Amino acid sequence: MPRVAGVDPGTVSFDLCVLQDGVAEVEREFETRGGLGGIVGELSRHGPYDLVYGPSGYGLPLVGAADVGERELAEMVLVVPREAARERGIGGMRALLRELAGSGLPLVFGPGVIHLPSVPAHRKYNRIDMGTADKVCAAASAVADQAARRGVGPADTSLVLLELGGAFAAALAIAGGAIVDGVGGSSGPIGVRAVGALDGELAYLLGDALTKQTLFTGGALDPDGVGRIEDFARAWDAEEDREGWTALLESAAKAVRALRVALPEPHEIVVSGRVGRVPGVVAALGALLYDVAPVTAPPPGPGSAAARGAALLADGLAGGARAPLVEAMRLREATGSVLHHLRVAGAGSIVLG
Repeated sequence: MPRVAGVDPGTVSFDLCVLQDGVAEVEREFETRGGLGGIVGELSRHGPYDLVYGPSGYGLPLVGAADVGERELAEMVLVVPREAARERGIGGMRALLRELAGSGLPLVFGPGVIHLPSVPAHRKYNRIDMGTADKVCAAASAVADQAARRGVGPADTSLVLLELGGAFAAALAIAGGAIVDGVGGSSGPIGVRAVGALDGELAYLLGDALTKQTLFTGGALDPDGVGRIEDFARAWDAEEDREGWTALLESAAKAVRALRVALPEPHEIVVSGRVGRVPGVVAALGALLYDVAPVTAPPPGPGSAAARGAALLADGLAGGARAPLVEAMRLREATGSVLHHLRVAGAGSIVLG
């Protein structure tokens, strides 16, 4: 049985999950305040591995580390040339991906939702972020958890995943173990720090002031994107955050209801991510979505659902017990580029830095 690992480089923390013979041997969360530079060393310390499912940003269609060049790095981070040299934020992510690709670890970069054949092409029109690669991993964890609880195979699962992270929020519709639709963080519900779907008129009026960092601001609880809230449970009871929580929860509920076009009757709505751990959030969403499906949360653990899901996918890709999960999600059939479905005027002039 394989020894594998999965990594989730979140905005607030990064998480590592190591599986040996399908059993979690390491699950840890690390703060990212000091940067992402410790990930490679921490990974190496717990090796060797048969496979590592690496952090992939906006995603690639299952590309091994040896095949990652500058174009692949650019597609995972999606920045324009004038911002490519920045060392912090997305520039730090590029440096991490480059370091991982050259680390010698048996590493694969996985797809975002836009790459998956289970999402019909018409739903991809003018979309880039339907759910980043880490959201695909969170979906894998949710599918595996529901299958275990219901005593069925991954192909018999049905759910909407609400991934409410420390910055972004996303929602994915999953039928038969495969993602069939999604609204990603930068085109989905408002997040704690992040604006979510950006009004096109606002983007136009911002002009040159619109940068990658803009996408990390405007959120429901921390509009400046500075990490104002460290204790979300305490913020839940803060009077000054009451309106923000209402905005965040209503936006999430709207995303779930919109996805009923693709998945009319999910078995349940699963809430994961840092905000999903806050006591009261699941019950509040349950009240908003009582007529759709029961709202649940995975059992608490020391790491993120995305890191666990990444490790599960690595296990399946390496021939372990999670192979049916990989098959249900059609991971090996992922194709294309995040830019392949753009139809707006000017899309052909996009240059990545």
